[in-house]
Amino acid sequence: MSLAVIAFGLFIVLLVLGLWAPFAIAAAALGYIVMQGGLDGLRAIGFVSWGGMNSFTLTAIPLFILMSEILVGAGVAARVYSGLSRLVSRLPGGLLQTNIVGCAVFSAISGSSVATAATIGTVAMPQLLRRGYSPELSAGSLAAGGTLGILIPPSIAMIIYGTFTETSVSKLFFAGLLPGLMLAAMFMAYIAISAHLRNPVGTPHAACEDRTVPLARTLADVLPFGVVIAATLGALYAGFVTPTEAAAVGCVMSVVVGRLWGTLDWRSFRVAVREAMRTSAAMLFIVFAAFLFSYAVGIDGVGQRLAERVTAMNLSRLELLVLIVVLYLILGCLVESIGMMVITIPLLHPVLLGYGVDLIWFGVVLVLLIELGQLTPPMGINLFVIQSIWSRSFGEVTRGALPFMGVILLALGLLSWFPQIATWLPEYVAQGR
Repeated sequence: MSLAVIAFGLFIVLLVLGLWAPFAIAAAALGYIVMQGGLDGLRAIGFVSWGGMNSFTLTAIPLFILMSEILVGAGVAARVYSGLSRLVSRLPGGLLQTNIVGCAVFSAISGSSVATAATIGTVAMPQLLRRGYSPELSAGSLAAGGTLGILIPPSIAMIIYGTFTETSVSKLFFAGLLPGLMLAAMFMAYIAISAHLRNPVGTPHAACEDRTVPLARTLADVLPFGVVIAATLGALYAGFVTPTEAAAVGCVMSVVVGRLWGTLDWRSFRVAVREAMRTSAAMLFIVFAAFLFSYAVGIDGVGQRLAERVTAMNLSRLELLVLIVVLYLILGCLVESIGMMVITIPLLHPVLLGYGVDLIWFGVVLVLLIELGQLTPPMGINLFVIQSIWSRSFGEVTRGALPFMGVILLALGLLSWFPQIATWLPEYVAQGR
C-alpha cells in the first residue's frame, strides 16, 4: 500500500507543479511500475498499451467529438439557442432557463461538459449581460448546465468508465438519461425560485424576447437539431447499433444537417476535423496513461488489499458512499475531472464488487461526483471555461456555481435513496428486448 501512496503523492505533486494531467498520471504509473519490478517491469508497457487502447468502444470518443465539432462549426448551436430562447424564456428566470435547456439539448450530441459549457456559454453570455441578468447567476447556470454534457447520453465519461469496469456502455447511457433530465429540471427549478426571490434585479422579465417570430420559424431553428439526436440516440436505444456505430451515424447526420441547415463548407469541415483530432488525442492520452496506472495497481494488488481493508472496517453502503463523496470532493479541488476518474476507478472497482454495488448505478453516481469536481474550485474546469469567455473575476463564477453544487448534492441524495431512477430504464429496456 505504501508504494501506491507514494505513486499517488507523486501524481499530486506533479499536478501542483503544473504538469499536464496525462503526463502526471503516466509519470506516476511508470514510477509505480519501476518501484515494484525495476526496469524489467517496463517491458510490459507495449502489451498494456495495445491491449488497453485497441478497443472498439473507445472509438466512439473521437466520433462523438467530431459530431459536436461539425455542428458547432456549422453555426448550429447559435441557431438552436435562439429557437430555444423563444420557447422557454417566458419561464421564471428568462434566458437563464434557456441556458439549462440549451445545455441539456447540446449534451445529447456532445458527450463533453467542456464542449457544452463553452459552446452554449459563447452564444449566451453576451446576450445575458446585455439584457441585465445577474453576472454571477448567469455564469453559474452556464457552468452547471455544462456539467450535463457528461450525464445526458452520449457521455464520454461513461464510455471511459464502461471500458475500465467492463460494463455495458449502452446500459450506462440508458441509466444516465432519467437522472440527467431530473438534474436539468432541478437546475431549472432553482433558477425559477431564485428569479422569484430576486426579480427584477437579477433576472429581467422575458418581455424583451421577440414574440412576433412565427412558431414555424422557432421550430425550424430547433427541429433539425432534434433530427440528429433522434437518428443518433434513437438507433442506439432501439438496439439497432452499438455506441460506436451510433456515433458514426451522428457524424453523417451532422454533416447533412450542417450543410442543409447551417453554414458548413469544406473549410469549416476541415477545421472541425482538426479540432476533433486535437481534443480526441488529448482525451485518449489520458485514457492511455490511466491504463498504465491501472496495470501498476493490478500487479501490486493494492486494489484487492484496499477492498479487504474497507470490508474489515464494516462500513455500511451508505457510509461507503459518504466516504467516496468526500474523496471526490477533495480530489475535485486538485485534479481535473477525467484524470480524477481514471486514476480512482482501478482502486475503487474491487471495493465496489466486494460490497455488491450495482456498477451501472454507481456509474451514474460517479458522473454526478465528477460534475461536482467540475464546479469545485480551484481546479473546476467548467469554472475556467466560463471565466475565459467573459471579463469578470473567477470568484464571481465560483460564487454563482456554489448553489448549483448544492443542487447536484441533492440529486446525489435522491439517486442514493431511490436507485431506481438510474436502474429502472436499463432493466426495462433489457426486458423489452
